[in-house]
Amino acid sequence: MRYVAAYLLAVLGGNTRPSSKDIKNILGSVGIEADDQCLNKVISELNGKDINDVMNSGLSKLASVPAGGAIAAAVTTGGAPASAPGAAPAVEEKKEEKKEESEESDEDMGFGLFD
Repeated sequence: MRYVAAYLLAVLGGNTRPSSKDIKNILGSVGIEADDQCLNKVISELNGKDINDVMNSGLSKLASVPAGGAIAAAVTTGGAPASAPGAAPAVEEKKEEKKEESEESDEDMGFGLFD
């Protein structure tokens, strides 16, 4: 992913055909050493293609990937439908308690983030 991200950064910066040196410079600026084999693979796959078309084809593939939450998994595996309504409020109560604790911890320190 880091090679693809660096390639996209180079393209967004105006370089329509980034070379391996360009990608290495981008990765080197954040302390990442590039693997030549992986870098050459990414460049060979993306070279000459319109990045917008590549991204749009990737988005259409992501649309077919199932994305469910933990509550949906608990409801489907929970067995009886009567247990499903009780599960959702318990999760909401836990979230509210965590929010209150974080607010209290900020007050204990004597200063806020934007003070």
